[in-house]
Amino acid sequence: MQEQFNSENQEIDLRDIFFLLLSRIWIIILVTLVGGAAAFCYSKFVLPLEYSSHLTLYAQSYTAYGDNEDYVVTNNITTSKQLINTYIQVLKDDAVLRTVGEKLCADFDGDTLAGCFRMEDGVPTPASIRSCLTITAVTDTSALTVTSRTHNAEIAAALCNDLADVAPQYVQEAVRIGSLGAIDTAKVYPTPVAPNKTKNTAIGMLIGFVLTAGIIIVADMMDNTVKDSDTIGRQFNKAVIGEMQEFGTEKRRRRKKRKGTHSADNHIKITDKNVPFSVIESYKSIRTNISFALSTSERRIFAVSSANPGEGKSTMSANIAIALAQGGKKVLLIDADMRKAVQHKIFELKNKKGLSSAISKMEKVENCIVRGVMDHLDVLTAGPTPPNPSELLASNQMTRILDQLAEEYDTIIIDTPPVNVVTDAMELAKNISGIIIVLRYGVTRNEEVEAAMRKIDFAQMNMLGFILNDIKVKRAGGYYKNYHYKYYRYKSGYGYGYGYGYGYGSKPEQEPEEEKSVKPAAKPKE
Repeated sequence: MQEQFNSENQEIDLRDIFFLLLSRIWIIILVTLVGGAAAFCYSKFVLPLEYSSHLTLYAQSYTAYGDNEDYVVTNNITTSKQLINTYIQVLKDDAVLRTVGEKLCADFDGDTLAGCFRMEDGVPTPASIRSCLTITAVTDTSALTVTSRTHNAEIAAALCNDLADVAPQYVQEAVRIGSLGAIDTAKVYPTPVAPNKTKNTAIGMLIGFVLTAGIIIVADMMDNTVKDSDTIGRQFNKAVIGEMQEFGTEKRRRRKKRKGTHSADNHIKITDKNVPFSVIESYKSIRTNISFALSTSERRIFAVSSANPGEGKSTMSANIAIALAQGGKKVLLIDADMRKAVQHKIFELKNKKGLSSAISKMEKVENCIVRGVMDHLDVLTAGPTPPNPSELLASNQMTRILDQLAEEYDTIIIDTPPVNVVTDAMELAKNISGIIIVLRYGVTRNEEVEAAMRKIDFAQMNMLGFILNDIKVKRAGGYYKNYHYKYYRYKSGYGYGYGYGYGYGSKPEQEPEEEKSVKPAAKPKE
């Protein structure tokens, strides 16, 4: 049994995080700019303007301790420094601030003051005045700096001046050994000091960047879909036969997106035009690995399946067959997915008779095979949809058909339904050399692969390996780096039967009236 996968044991690679964020760079940039723009607009149109004013108060002491004049002065300055914190607490007292509020009422009307302070009985409350004041000691001096910030420039200056007016009286009453005095008065500064639109915009952009990057990283850490071939190989102790990057024309992708089908089966053959060279080479690599995997088998018959629908196993089967045929082998591709036949669509063939006809003995198997589809490649389509596909595949007649065909062909590929949905593929266990499971990058979940492996182990099938399909590639430094973090799910669920297009009640496909002639396709240049 395969090793159980433990995500907690995965090491976090900073390079992976970098490439992860790089793969979503436009989203990060967009959200960062939106965050900055939102912060700028909020600062400019929502936050009220604030104005500031300030003045400096100097502490004085009148206590003498000796006859030496120099000693008296030095001692007075030292005493004033020690009393600075006491003066600050006195100036913040409610009694002092209440007097300041009364002086403000004499200079400004109630509506103006209400725009800056919370009013109580027509007078600004001490708490609201205190929130507008900042009183700090100047280091190594006997001075205090009083700074006010309000929504009105004139009130800000008046607040500092009124506090300076009442400060000496309260300080002298409270401390008795000193006083406070101001050299100058606070001035009105008409330029607002807040909001700082530049600073707020930068903070908004930073928040947008950090929030977006954090969500992307957390979402990726919580994503349990298949995205790494090495991890899958270690987890299940099985070989990864190959990796296939996403390919297909943009026109076909857009058409499938409009139809709401995000299937990996774009039905693009490697012999079609504009297929990337890298895709062709990937199939050649898969061909080589399959040949090695089957080198010790008596019969070169294998099945291709997937965990769930829509993971690309039919297109993969067709292109593997083409690649093997291009290697000079005589290849037969059998469409055993009789519930949802696809191969006749990929190769543009008729499907009036096929595998179901041969198993049910309605036609001879040699009459059901379409020969010369391509050089060295024949195709046995699925045929009409039978009411009992699993039973047909498990029948002795199916065994006899495969025994007969194994004498004629070098390699036989069987396209089977997903193993997590129906048991059709399991019924072929005794007749094939092994099975290949196609996984879709960023879609197939780890628990779905585990479920498929349990079924394969239970059926005692030889698991040849995995193929990681539909990889989204980012080219960096000449190498392909695979990062795909889209998570597609079917709205209709995973039903592999009624309602999903696999049921027996689905509308039969309309066949052309006359048999379509098949011309061998030109062999692509190596």
